Amino acid sequence: MSRLVPCSRLLLRRSRAVPRGLLRAASDVGMEELLSRSVPPLPPYETKEKAPPPAELRSAEFMRYYRGLAGPPRAELLTRLARDFGVDHGRVAEFSAKVLQAREQQRELGALLQAEDRLRYYLNPRYRGLFQHLGRLEGGLRFLVELRGDLVEGLASKEVDGPHVKEMSGVLKNMLSEWFSTGFLNLERVTWQSPCEVLQKISDSEAVHPVRNWVDMKRRVGSYRRCYFFSHCAIPGEPLIVLHVALTSDISSSIQAIVKEVEPLETEDADKITTAIFYSISLTQQGLQGVELGTYLIKRVVKELQKELPQIKTFSTLSPIPGFTKWLVGLLSSQTKELEKNELFTDSERQELSQITGDCTTETLKKLLNNNEWVRSEKLVKALHLPLMRLCAWYLYGEKHRGYALNPVANFHLQNGSVLWRINWMGDTSPRGIAAACGMMVNYRYFLEDTASNSAAYLGTKAIKASEQVLSLVSQFQQNSKL
Repeated sequence: MSRLVPCSRLLLRRSRAVPRGLLRAASDVGMEELLSRSVPPLPPYETKEKAPPPAELRSAEFMRYYRGLAGPPRAELLTRLARDFGVDHGRVAEFSAKVLQAREQQRELGALLQAEDRLRYYLNPRYRGLFQHLGRLEGGLRFLVELRGDLVEGLASKEVDGPHVKEMSGVLKNMLSEWFSTGFLNLERVTWQSPCEVLQKISDSEAVHPVRNWVDMKRRVGSYRRCYFFSHCAIPGEPLIVLHVALTSDISSSIQAIVKEVEPLETEDADKITTAIFYSISLTQQGLQGVELGTYLIKRVVKELQKELPQIKTFSTLSPIPGFTKWLVGLLSSQTKELEKNELFTDSERQELSQITGDCTTETLKKLLNNNEWVRSEKLVKALHLPLMRLCAWYLYGEKHRGYALNPVANFHLQNGSVLWRINWMGDTSPRGIAAACGMMVNYRYFLEDTASNSAAYLGTKAIKASEQVLSLVSQFQQNSKL
């Protein structure tokens, strides 16, 4: 299916239609004046309730000016906004001292609370006022999402950098989290009768299993399939985050069975449906990265499915395992440097692999894993099955970042209260699936009556709830592999 580049990705790219010299001139001339006019001053604390109304014309001028920039000039504007219109550190230091003084002098509670309120007020950066004014404009919320997308992309590419820019991105993320809370979100179902523009956006935003063509798209919104998205009341009809669901009779172990190229089935037999498989969730707006939408979308969709198909009792994902192959290759490299051999495979496994490949050095294993060709050999697929399954189980269950699951998809679903249910060998045989996780996928199962307690246990004690299959593989890893 023809791909449309998301709006947010266009914002930091230089427009080919505008000469480079003009872009530089637009960046240099008037940028400082525009920022001074557009960013409202922080009123004194005593008059904060009597602040003048938002200057809509100036906010609109900022939007037009910003959208007229691209590339380095736009990055320069963001950098200046973050650096020159942030928190007044002098005032913060002054009122921090007054809070401490009120505590030390043991003044009455009212005086202490007022001192704290003053400090809290002056901790607001000036650009927050601009964002608030922009959010009130027609089209302003969409613009702020795009601007945050620029910040996220710019920080990742180093086009914009520094603590001030990172802080501004965080401030705007927190503001968007309030504006995009569940009360303002609408759940919408996508069908083949949905507007063409919506279907195109759903296709373009599919980040997990790319849509091949219109027939594929028709299948994904047809019989035994559901597709939902959240939109915002201020941006109606615009998908923000999309969830694809397969309605099945059991927990799926292969993504190819779900997205295979077949004609959409004409009729749906509800008696055959007992299970809902969440097989793809994609954020369509880069500017909403870090805003909690996915958890709420899953919960809303579960309620929607329970109303439509009350016979569904099993809810599970079929999820990718991004980063597994990269982690494993890195582990092989580090072990070779330290031990001059790897201890991830047993002697008998190394011997079997050596018989197939001619040798079983770490370099040979790394080449195998970095090349999708190994899946063409039945012998290699069979020889790697058990060792890679137990290594994957450890990666999901045992590898941690600050005490939580290292894998971001695992961390997301475990935070939601799911159970690490089953690892599926050759669950995704696409080139992307082989490259990312040696073809493996994983089910995170949601037992609705236990999600709250599981989530609390994971967030509080970092305990991962896992099935017998996963725990057995972890045990095999601990017995046969050495880190």
